[in-house]
Amino acid sequence: MKGSLLFVLGGLSGAAIAMMPKAAAHLHAATHAIHGDRAAPGVRAHTEEKFSFTAHAAMERVWPLFGADKERAWAPGWDPRFLYPQPASDERGMVFTAAHDHLSSIWVNTDFDTRNGRVQYVYVIPGVLVTVITLKLKSEENQTRVEVQYDRTALRAEADDHVREMARQDRKAGPDWEKQINQYLEKRKGS
Repeated sequence: MKGSLLFVLGGLSGAAIAMMPKAAAHLHAATHAIHGDRAAPGVRAHTEEKFSFTAHAAMERVWPLFGADKERAWAPGWDPRFLYPQPASDERGMVFTAAHDHLSSIWVNTDFDTRNGRVQYVYVIPGVLVTVITLKLKSEENQTRVEVQYDRTALRAEADDHVREMARQDRKAGPDWEKQINQYLEKRKGS
């Protein structure tokens, strides 16, 4: 009897230890819900937002339009200043700057994988925020499905609200991207 009691107690202890990470995650979520959107002191705002849309053209036509240089053709106001390579060329490792209202950002392309349909950029607005943008493109017959994810992190407390506001805008960006790129593709249909 003593051996089976120890066995049961050992099993219960093991189960309790195994549940600790889940309990901690639940406690974290509950605390977050109680305190709203605000992060704990010293913890910066971090957001992750996704949207997707369909570009009405084959992957071969759509893919190049997500390089920083070629994006100028369809994205109003997008005007990157290439530092590398020169002349400007869409490729893995490109580095450029871009204006954000009265601020300037530094961008690096970390992935430009045509075969797997993946593009990723990391940009920093010094002292304000870091953003990782990941695009995944998937061919669907004569169309291309595009998934975009924005991960943003504030670099100081004063930027927390700005990061949250950008996340709200990110959530609604899909229809605009879809409209802009499809209007461009429609105009260039015969080209």
